[in-house]
Amino acid sequence: MEEELKYHYKYPHPSVTTDCIIFGFDGTKLNVLLIERGIEPYKGCWAFPGGFIKMDESAEQGALRELREETGLQGAYIKQFHTFSDPNRDPRERVITIAYYALVRMQEVVGGDDAARAAWFPLDDVPKLAFDHDRILRVAVKELRQQIHFEPIGFELLPEKFTIKELQLLYEAILDVKFDRRNFYNKMRHLEILTQLDERIFNSPKKEAFLFKFNPAKYQELKQKGFRLEF
Repeated sequence: MEEELKYHYKYPHPSVTTDCIIFGFDGTKLNVLLIERGIEPYKGCWAFPGGFIKMDESAEQGALRELREETGLQGAYIKQFHTFSDPNRDPRERVITIAYYALVRMQEVVGGDDAARAAWFPLDDVPKLAFDHDRILRVAVKELRQQIHFEPIGFELLPEKFTIKELQLLYEAILDVKFDRRNFYNKMRHLEILTQLDERIFNSPKKEAFLFKFNPAKYQELKQKGFRLEF
């Protein structure tokens, strides 16, 4: 009897879920990972990976578990950015969702067991989403564009080794702007947050480019000084 009443309370209370907005970069555009819902409500519609938090786990643990179950992702970089609590956001019952965004390399994502299917969509070609996920996406993109000035989040989306051109294309995709190639190159080199490698790749038969790696120690040093990345 005591076990039955363990989670029974005098006052009505909402259920709590997590939703994860997973961003990936295909070399040109910023993409978001969606799952096709296999159950009602919104069966057959696209939505973000997520689900109800279990009684014995934190919100972050629940978010990471859902990512693992629905996409195969483990150990992803996730950041909580907002709580959505509109009383009518879920037709089943009163549900509050804690939203996270994740930054991943697209090739690391595989299908999971809890979704009909998963697919990447460019930000400019996202279908109508279930629940209030259209709004959640808008808030996530806004947060990502703000945080890129304070955190090295862009580097989570690139290969370990990358060219300056790839980095520029990524930042252009996130911020939805165009940079002058020379100015972008000079700014990044001046910050010293990149380490140039003794490796090159050929962007074309007649043009080669150095590869770089992110220098997290230098970035932390700058951050402690109140650094903000401006373009």
